[in-house]
Amino acid sequence: MRGALVTASTPAAGGRDQAGPQEPGYQPDPQRWRALWVTLVAGFMSLLDVTIVAVALPTIQRDLHASAAQVQWVVSGYALSFALALITAGRLGDALDRRRIFLLALSGFVVFSAACGAAPDITLLVVARLAQGLAAGFMAPQNSALIQQLFRGAERGRAFGFFGATVGISSAVGPLTGGAILALASGAQGWRWIFYVNVPIGVVAVVLGRRLLPRVRRAGRAGGRRRGRVDLPGVVLLGLGVLALMYPLVQADSGGLGRLWWLFPVGVVLLAAFTQWQHRLVARGAQPLLDPRLFTTVRGYAIGACVGTLYFIGFSGVWLVFALFYQHGLGYSPLRSGLAVTPFAVGSASAAVIAGRLVERFGRTLTVCGLTGVLVGLGGTALLLRFAPLGAAPWFAAPLLLLGGVGSGFVVSPNITMTLRDVPVHMAGAAGGALQTGQRLGAAVGTAALPGLFYVTLGRNGHYPAALFTAIGAALIGMAASLALAAYDWRRDRTPGRS
Repeated sequence: MRGALVTASTPAAGGRDQAGPQEPGYQPDPQRWRALWVTLVAGFMSLLDVTIVAVALPTIQRDLHASAAQVQWVVSGYALSFALALITAGRLGDALDRRRIFLLALSGFVVFSAACGAAPDITLLVVARLAQGLAAGFMAPQNSALIQQLFRGAERGRAFGFFGATVGISSAVGPLTGGAILALASGAQGWRWIFYVNVPIGVVAVVLGRRLLPRVRRAGRAGGRRRGRVDLPGVVLLGLGVLALMYPLVQADSGGLGRLWWLFPVGVVLLAAFTQWQHRLVARGAQPLLDPRLFTTVRGYAIGACVGTLYFIGFSGVWLVFALFYQHGLGYSPLRSGLAVTPFAVGSASAAVIAGRLVERFGRTLTVCGLTGVLVGLGGTALLLRFAPLGAAPWFAAPLLLLGGVGSGFVVSPNITMTLRDVPVHMAGAAGGALQTGQRLGAAVGTAALPGLFYVTLGRNGHYPAALFTAIGAALIGMAASLALAAYDWRRDRTPGRS
């Protein structure tokens, strides 16, 4: 049987997965690397859609006669529905069939991408984006779970390196890709091709996925537990809790933070109830939606998830801020706006590929160095664009953006690898879903709060460089918190006697 589903072996000291290709019960799938590339292409599309729309927002707002709050839902709504689906989708993949869920979600993503492109007004565009984000959320955790299922030992580290590079690169190149599509698809409705481009790529991925992804026949019981049940009360509690936390954020531009502030404590209470319910299920020997032991017994998972969440608050939001600054403040075209941040994308893409090969040797050191580079690069860029002459500042900022991009490449890929490397296979979907839920929650905070802060500052003084400086400064606070946590983990690993 190809791609047999087994529980990962207990990690050796130091947290490394020592299981090799000859691990008992593991039969390497001869097509595992081809299958990996299918899932990476699909994952690239779904994550690219988080940032690719950023450069098109002004065009969409003008063509569809939408308000700033409405057009913000094109980005924030996608992030919201994406995050709501992740953990439930991961658990469904663990309990049922990852291959089937992945292919169904990918097919839905293609259909809803076409619907976004054909939307005649802003309301239908937002509805289609919500559905597209939901499909992406069901697809995303299957990617990391399939890596856990298909690979072992050093191969798993390399596969996660490619996966982490995909996450980092897709987010970084979104603005440039969106600008290039808008330049090629000239005309009043050119922004629609940002969504249409997913259709042919997605169709090919579905065809190849049906051929290459492993079919898994599950026994009725695994480890004495039934695998086909899903914790419905947990789904409801988690979904309502995440929604309560995120909804005020996606409504920030229309006064949601002031009007809906009461949802934040409601969300905290719901998530606390969800946590308590998961502990009760574990104590009863039932299958929880998200096993609490992931955070207490799997080395590196809890800290890695927190590092990713904090980092994505700033990482995801800065692209919208840059797009607003360059297009509204300096009058750049979408393509020129994307080209202005290309050094970051180049640095991130190059470093992410290299980091995937170095993570087994250097571990958390890569994350600490990378976060330092991002802080210096983006902080220096904000200072230049705030105080230097605007005509020349983007050129002077290019080396600093390149440094920030290299740093980002050394953050995302290694952190994903170290966070998921030691997760047992039977928890892989839920673990990947929880990790990406944190990232999407951080992204939702960033994409809602940073542009909102940009507009608030702009409304007070009408000065675009000051608005950019304030918004990027807020993003750097989240990244600095991520650095502090990564440095703590790095020092703990270097302490004698700690594993």
